[in-house]
Amino acid sequence: MTKMTEKLLKIGNRAIKKAQENNRKKGIPNVYSINGKIVFQLPNGDITTQYNFS
Repeated sequence: MTKMTEKLLKIGNRAIKKAQENNRKKGIPNVYSINGKIVFQLPNGDITTQYNFS
């Protein structure tokens, strides 16, 4: 891996962590795909496959 690639990955990972933390503070779930299945990490840390957006 080149130094430029490492630097870009570091910047991207930092931005992702910041966005995830902002979502938690605002009560918005973080959304991931695990083994091709959509899962939601709720602000309290619980992980679920179903989320009511209303």
